[in-house]
Amino acid sequence: MDAEVRLYDRLFLDENPLGHKDKDFLEFINPDSLQTITAKLEPSLATAQPLDFFQFQRVGYFNVDKDSTPEKLVFNRTVGLRDSWGKKK
Repeated sequence: MDAEVRLYDRLFLDENPLGHKDKDFLEFINPDSLQTITAKLEPSLATAQPLDFFQFQRVGYFNVDKDSTPEKLVFNRTVGLRDSWGKKK
């Protein structure tokens, strides 16, 4: 079954956006802080209720959003399994 999945990432591109006296912190906003994708899910998730949580294999932990309906499930990533700060350094 299809579901909307919201992948949240950090809001800022810099660990300390207020640490630059010569720049506005808004210059460090991450334009990719929210990605919305369509994912294929197991049919057993059709009865998932808002705030139920699941681990999607090798991706992270997700909960059912309050925007979900029986016809359209929406999941939010709450915790990813990888640390991407280390990759950016």
